[in-house]
Amino acid sequence: MRLVVAHCSARYSGRLTAHLPLATRLLVVKADGSVLLHSDGGSYKPLNWMSPPCTLKVSEPDAEAAGRGVTQVWTVQHTKSDDRLEIELHDVAHDSAHELGVDPGLIKDGVEAHLQELLAAQIALLGNGHSLVRREYMTAIGPVDILARAPEGGHVAVEIKRRGDIDGVEQLTRYLDLLNRDPLLAPVRGVFAAQEIKPQARVLATDRGIGCLVLDYEAMRGLDDVDARLF
Repeated sequence: MRLVVAHCSARYSGRLTAHLPLATRLLVVKADGSVLLHSDGGSYKPLNWMSPPCTLKVSEPDAEAAGRGVTQVWTVQHTKSDDRLEIELHDVAHDSAHELGVDPGLIKDGVEAHLQELLAAQIALLGNGHSLVRREYMTAIGPVDILARAPEGGHVAVEIKRRGDIDGVEQLTRYLDLLNRDPLLAPVRGVFAAQEIKPQARVLATDRGIGCLVLDYEAMRGLDDVDARLF
């Protein structure tokens, strides 16, 4: 990966036309051929970029551009289209290249599978006396995340999401309609469990007699000492 900090301007042409006036920016040239221009803001999103497949050509400026202080001209041409990114560099403050190697990729923590595993191991979060029947209880329309046995009789179907919205409530409603037709399981009540439940989803769940359970992922992993909290 090549990193260049330079006073530069840029012009993008092709499917649209865009212009970046002269300013100091970070230019990133990745091993896959992509070129990105970043400002000191805007989080992760570049101001402009060219995705691969593309080629980068570095050339000397013509007389007119040199008269404006341009020292290098980068021409980034997309291989399969007319899209072109032309960058004029003036003063270069930094230019370095680094071999990053093969990246193992993002390992997500706190995904639904983790929440399901933790809740199955801590089934008492549903209430004292509950017991686990199984995870991924298969039905004709898909697997229920957790099926538990309620202490008062009957069963509990749990739908788990990281962020609970109306679609999750609708999904659990369909499972409940099917499960309650089985005399060996009925009555089956529902619990919608998520790290965050949107207000609209909570209202819909309550209206349908579905309980809501907010999951504290850190506490379930034993990383958050709830007894040490001030609030």
